[in-house]
Amino acid sequence: MEKREDFLSGRRIRAVKPKSFSSILDVIESFDFSGAYNAGRLAEACRVYEKMVKDDTTIALTLAGAFTPTGLGSYIIHAIERGLVDLIISTGANLYHDMHFALDLPLHQGTSNVDDEKLLKHGIVRIYDIFLPDETLFETDKAVQRFVEELSLKVKSPISTSEFHYLLGRWLLENAPRPEESILATAAKYNVPVYTPSPGDSSIGMNVSKAKLLGNGIVVDPDLDVLETAATVYCSKKNGVIVLGGGSPKNFYFQTQPMLDQILGVGRGGHDYVIQLTVDVPQYGGLSGATLQEAVSWGKIRPREDVRKITVYMDITVSAPLLFSYMFSKNYEHAHKNIYLKRLDFIERLKAAYIRR
Repeated sequence: MEKREDFLSGRRIRAVKPKSFSSILDVIESFDFSGAYNAGRLAEACRVYEKMVKDDTTIALTLAGAFTPTGLGSYIIHAIERGLVDLIISTGANLYHDMHFALDLPLHQGTSNVDDEKLLKHGIVRIYDIFLPDETLFETDKAVQRFVEELSLKVKSPISTSEFHYLLGRWLLENAPRPEESILATAAKYNVPVYTPSPGDSSIGMNVSKAKLLGNGIVVDPDLDVLETAATVYCSKKNGVIVLGGGSPKNFYFQTQPMLDQILGVGRGGHDYVIQLTVDVPQYGGLSGATLQEAVSWGKIRPREDVRKITVYMDITVSAPLLFSYMFSKNYEHAHKNIYLKRLDFIERLKAAYIRR
């Protein structure tokens, strides 16, 4: 039976004594010193990220919602450049809005307290408190349509979303005025594959569909994504993920383990590291709030690895910049894994393992 002192064995919480707080390291250190609530969890997340890098983990980033319109995609860009992100799974919306920055098209600070009928009248769309003029959308659509038209002359077989996004990123590097401000362009530069679980559920997908209507389209096959991501996990020494928000991208990465075990019979025993940043809660049944412990029951995460998995209940526009800034401030870098260039070889290795199982 537990004794009273067993419950009181944790480190005593003392008042945080501000130093200079001139750096993000000071802030995270104060969070760690407190160890309480989501400040403490964020400090733990920073430690888990450090362990991922030191353990030569293949690090995935899943990105839900519409994060990129905030302009905070620059943190992801810098993480790619430093080799701190090896593959990305994102909603199509994030990638479409990412293109605005590469194309130097405007987004504006707005307000959520506004008459949306007036915005409609004036040709302005709203993402909570961000305003986009219609022209930003139209010009981005034109860019996607031009890219797809050029691509359809070269590509005749179905392609994965990673190949589509890689080629789109290369196109932005060559044609956009500010490609250094784009996740897609930077990912292509460093051979980081970018996947979208639902490619038709975005303005990029709508523009691809328009090309098909006119008879000069391409075929984007999500089944190839399932194979590529599962093969990457199978061929990696260790696997970890930073989940920003949850949603379909979260599950698309998590399902790689059941794909290997349940479907192919070559299981890896679950992912090794998980950092989940979310504001959603589990009791409503949605995936974004599903706990990491629940994922253990599916074989998606290794059991009894509490030091390697952590959930931080915090807005990703706050928590993600803090997490990445901590890693940048500690000068973490890692050799680029060039997963995009290896993905087809990974599939062949997975196929061979399945045949000989």
